[in-house]
Amino acid sequence: MARIVMKFGGTSVGDIDRIKNVANRVKREVEAGNQVAVVLSAMSGVTNQLVAWCNQMAKLPDPREYDTVVATGEQVTIGLLAIGLQELGLEARSWCGWQIPIRSNGVHGKARIESINTDRMSAAMAAGQVAVVAGFQAVGPDERISTLGRGGSDTSAVALAAALGADRCDIYTDVDGIYTTDPRIVTKARKLQRITYEEMLELASVGAKVLQTRSVEMAMKHRVRVQVLSSFEDKPGTLVCDEDEIVEKELVSGIAYSRDETKVTLTRVPDRPGVAASIFGPLADASVNVDMIVQNVSEDGRFTDLTFTVSHTDLERAREVLNGAQSTLGFERLTDDPDVVKVSVIGVGMRSHAGIAQKMFQTLALEGINIQVISTSEIKISVLIAEKYTELALRALHTAYGLDAA
Repeated sequence: MARIVMKFGGTSVGDIDRIKNVANRVKREVEAGNQVAVVLSAMSGVTNQLVAWCNQMAKLPDPREYDTVVATGEQVTIGLLAIGLQELGLEARSWCGWQIPIRSNGVHGKARIESINTDRMSAAMAAGQVAVVAGFQAVGPDERISTLGRGGSDTSAVALAAALGADRCDIYTDVDGIYTTDPRIVTKARKLQRITYEEMLELASVGAKVLQTRSVEMAMKHRVRVQVLSSFEDKPGTLVCDEDEIVEKELVSGIAYSRDETKVTLTRVPDRPGVAASIFGPLADASVNVDMIVQNVSEDGRFTDLTFTVSHTDLERAREVLNGAQSTLGFERLTDDPDVVKVSVIGVGMRSHAGIAQKMFQTLALEGINIQVISTSEIKISVLIAEKYTELALRALHTAYGLDAA
C-alpha cells in the first residue's frame, strides 16, 4: 500500500464532467490499494473572477478580506469532488486549510506555509477515507484565512505530501509531462522520463510553466518525488526526483525561455565602491526583482554602464525608484528595452563537461543572433537576445545539443 497525494489544476476541474473524470481517476488509485489525498485548485477562470470582483470594490482591498473572497473557489471544487467520490461508493470528506490545519505566516495574498498538522487526516486516510483538500489556502497567526499566491495549489500539494510522508505527489495538468523545450515551438521536443529537482527548479525559474517554482523548492528540500501527468490522457508522465535516481544523466536536459524580461540600462554611472549597492538596494526595498546583470567600465575607469533585467510588471516601479534617485546615483540616462527574451540551457551534466557554453554561443552566432547579456549557474547558462529570434534560437539550440526526438 502506498500513500499518494494527487493534485488537479483549474483546467482539470473546469466543469462538472471534468470533476467526475477526476473522481474516476481517484477511484482507480483507491482500488489499487493506496491511501489517497487529493488537492484541488479552483475551476479554471474562477480565481480571476474573484480577484476582479475584489478590485471592483476597492483599488486596494483589505488583504484579509481579499483572501476570504479568493479562497472560496477551492472550497467549491473540494465539496463537489467529495460528493462525486461518495456517489462512486467511496468514503470521502473535504478539508479546508484551516480544518487540517495548514499554518502560514501573516502575509495575506502571498503567505508561506510554516507547519501542517496531519494527525486527524492521517488517521482518516488510514481508515480508508479519501481526503479532498483545498489548495492555495491556509490559516494565518490571526486565525484568518490566508492564500499562498498564484500557483499556490502546487505548493499546497507538495507540502501536504511531505507532511503525510507520501510516497509520491502526482500533479495532473493539461500537459502529459515535462518536455525538453516548448513543444508548441519546437515540434521535435521530447518528453523526459525523469528530471532532477535542480534541473526542474532552474526550468521553472527561467520560464517553464509546468510546475510552480516554490513547489519545486519544497519538493527538493523534503525529497518529495513529484510526477507530472495529464488529466485527460492515460500516458506515462515525468518524474521529478533526486539525482541519484537517474542512472544516465543528460548533458543538457532542457531549453527554456522567458518573455517576461525587460532590459534596463543606466549609462555613465560613476564607477566607485558601493555604486551597485546604492542602485540595487533601493530596488530590493521596492520589491523589484533584478535578474541578469552586466557592467561595462569606461576606458578611463571613471564611469560604467550598468545593464540588468526586471520583469515587465516591475518596470514602472524600477523606473520610478531610479529616476527619483538620479541626482544621488549620478547616472546620465535610463533606457529600457522590453523586446528581449531570456533563453536558458539547463542540465546537471554541465558540472562534469566543458564546452557547453561555447556550443551555445557558437550556435547562436551561426544563426546571426547577438547575445546582449549572459548569466550562469552550476547547471544553467542564460542569455538575453532580441525577442524576434526566440523560435529560431530554441530550434537551433535544441538540435545543437542533440535533444531532437528521433
